[in-house]
Amino acid sequence: MVQLVDVTDMTRWCARTGVEPVVRGMVETLREDFLRWPRFDLAPRVAAHSAVGVIELMPTSDGETYAVKYVNGHPANPAQGLQTVTAFGVLVDVATGYPVFLSEMTILTALRTAATSAMVAQVLARPDSRVMAMIGTGTQAAFQALAFRAVLGISDLRVFDVDPAAVDAFCANVEPLGFRVVRAVDAAEAVRGADIVTTCTADKARAVVLTDEMVRPGMHVNAIGGDCPGKTELAAAILHRASVFVEYEEQTRIEGEIQQVAPDFPVTELWRVLTGDAPGRTDDTQITVFDSVGFAIEDFSALRYLRDAVRGTEFVQDVDLVARPVDPKNLYALIAQAQQVAAV
Repeated sequence: MVQLVDVTDMTRWCARTGVEPVVRGMVETLREDFLRWPRFDLAPRVAAHSAVGVIELMPTSDGETYAVKYVNGHPANPAQGLQTVTAFGVLVDVATGYPVFLSEMTILTALRTAATSAMVAQVLARPDSRVMAMIGTGTQAAFQALAFRAVLGISDLRVFDVDPAAVDAFCANVEPLGFRVVRAVDAAEAVRGADIVTTCTADKARAVVLTDEMVRPGMHVNAIGGDCPGKTELAAAILHRASVFVEYEEQTRIEGEIQQVAPDFPVTELWRVLTGDAPGRTDDTQITVFDSVGFAIEDFSALRYLRDAVRGTEFVQDVDLVARPVDPKNLYALIAQAQQVAAV
């Protein structure tokens, strides 16, 4: 049997555990896996692009466990009452090739993206950061707010979205949870006075939602919306003023903010900062940019954390996904047995 966490299991588990404790636990698992980064198979995601979106597979393995996530990104979906992003993922035992754990990953991806952002901000943002601006208040925004409060203690938010209804929904979600939210009239007003700026917009286009003049010395920019070729959020001039950090350089060159700059533009992979092989923030005036596109090791960590957290609980179920004939060389026997039962 394969262990399965479906959408109902996931939402019940998050409600029972609490999103902020989940994020803190996931941050620890992410850090563990980033610290052993060289052990993993590293490859850019396999992407199938169309005029309306992208469908991707994100695989990796540490030699013992293989993980792969299916995920899409279709910005026009909400107009049809559909999610922009949906996902599911699986863990596989490398020794046998058998799947052992299967989960929805639409919610789990939102949690892992937020947890990764917060983990990175721990080492790149100024320790005295107190206010976060959020440009884009769609599906990911509430998870980001909860993660930054859980990990960095940030409860003051300045927000802007071109869709006022998205801001309304965001405020309805987070204000009852104790956040202090200022609704800005534009992105420039949102970032004024912020220590950390999170950009997370959905349009699959080369956009400039954060301009150079909005970014002041000492800011940390958490750029998580640009995640495919032809999609960006930051003015290129910001990158030239900042120290830029990425998950996996080969993938980010294709999909991240740094697709706007020369192929030899200097960046630092985050695992090197966490292991002490490279510096992160070096002074209070440095501008840091996390050019995040999402990477398979983060999904591996999220699935690993979830598997361990729900084992033996009511939030996981068995699913009969793998054929198990008595004689492993006689697969047809399963159909013959079913025919016999049907004939009775």
